[in-house]
Amino acid sequence: MKKRNDMPHRWGAALMAAMALLLLALSLGGGEQQSLAGQVLRLHVLANSDSEEDQTLKLQVRDAVLACAQPLLEDVTSRQEAETALSEALGALEQVGTQTVRAAGYDYPVTATLETDWFPTRTYEDFSLPAGYYPTLRVEIGGGEGHNWWCVVYPPLCSAGVEEVAETSLDLTEDQVALITQEDGEYEFRFRCAEWFGQVESWLSRLMDASQE
Repeated sequence: MKKRNDMPHRWGAALMAAMALLLLALSLGGGEQQSLAGQVLRLHVLANSDSEEDQTLKLQVRDAVLACAQPLLEDVTSRQEAETALSEALGALEQVGTQTVRAAGYDYPVTATLETDWFPTRTYEDFSLPAGYYPTLRVEIGGGEGHNWWCVVYPPLCSAGVEEVAETSLDLTEDQVALITQEDGEYEFRFRCAEWFGQVESWLSRLMDASQE
């Protein structure tokens, strides 16, 4: 009987230990993701719809916006400077996007804004970014109801491998580069912690929004 009575206590202790480990992982992940979010500026292009034509147009607008934005960021050395430069050029970015849409034969409006968006974990060719909230250059075409396109406008990871970016003395530290390239087991664990934190953060945000409706 004594052993049987001890079982709930053991399960309770194991559950508390597991919760403590989860909270520690989420705490670590939150710091990693938020630190990374403070150094990068995402690009988020939303298509008008999921039609093949609108998805093709989305990529044309993406290319035009990147071509306009990159010269503005050539001498920029921080995410804050990048945000300032792009904030001053939002009108020009909208104009470039609109011209691209018109040249393709459509009359969709194009809006460019700077805001904070939530992104799921995203894997690119040379690197991954954990889920979470990031400062974002958001470009919306028409109704913005189609599949979207994500990348990073600063540092210019959309057009270069992350190792190449790291050598240009931009804002990413060696640890942050190691994190997003998941260079070894330690950094892969830290990346997963950041990923879990971002997912929990999104879930809590949706829960709070639902409670206020």
